[in-house]
Amino acid sequence: MSRKIAVLGGTGPAGRGLALRWARAGEAVIIGSRDPARAQNTAAEIASRVGAGAHVEGMENSAACEATDLLVLTVPFEGHALLLKQLERHFRPGSVLIDSTVALAAAVGGRPTRTLGVWQGSCAQQAAELLPEGVTVAAAFHNISADASNGDQPIESDVIVCSDDKRARQLASELAEKIPGIRAVDGGKLENSRILEQITALLIGINIRYKAHATGIRITGLPSTAVGSH
Repeated sequence: MSRKIAVLGGTGPAGRGLALRWARAGEAVIIGSRDPARAQNTAAEIASRVGAGAHVEGMENSAACEATDLLVLTVPFEGHALLLKQLERHFRPGSVLIDSTVALAAAVGGRPTRTLGVWQGSCAQQAAELLPEGVTVAAAFHNISADASNGDQPIESDVIVCSDDKRARQLASELAEKIPGIRAVDGGKLENSRILEQITALLIGINIRYKAHATGIRITGLPSTAVGSH
C-alpha cells in the first residue's frame, strides 16, 4: 500500500462503489464529502464490507485533498465547477485528478439520455481549466455502472482513459485494473473525454429502452498490451 486514493464526492453511489473496489484491492482510501460525518459513516460501511485489513477513512473534501496527491472526482455535474473552485488552494503540487463527471442534462431537469454542452468541451476539460498549475487531469470511469461497482462480482468492462499527461493516464489505468474484470484502454488526449460522456448518456438510453442493466462497454480486437505501456 504505497499511496492513498481520495474519492471526492465519495458518499454517492459512483464514488462509494469505486472506493469499495479499491479497498478490496488493498488500497488505502479516503472518502471525501462536504459533510465529514457522512464521509466517516460511508467509510465505516465500506470497511465493514471489506473486513479485516480495510484501510478506509472519511474526511471533508478539502482535508481529503490535502491528504494525498491522487484524487478521483465523482460528483454530479451541478456541483463540479463550484467544488473545484472551493478546493483550489487545497491541492498538493503535482497532484493527479481523475475525473469521472458526466454533464447529463438531468442535472438541470432535462433527460438523462443526453449531455449538456460544456464550454470547455467536457467536464474533465473544465476541471483542467479550473485546477491550479501543476495539477494534471485524466478522464476515466464514466461508463461503469454504479450498481455493478457496489456489487461483489467482477465487472466485465473496459475503462477508457483520456489524458494529456502520461503519468495521469498511467495512474488512472492502474486504478482501473485494480477492479476485477476491468481492462484499461488508452483513449488518447483529454479532449476525447467529451465522447466518453456521450457514451454514458447512450448507455442510459439503451438500459431504459431494453429495461436492462448494461454495466459498461468492451472494445474488441485490441492486443493484450496494458494501456499504461503506451
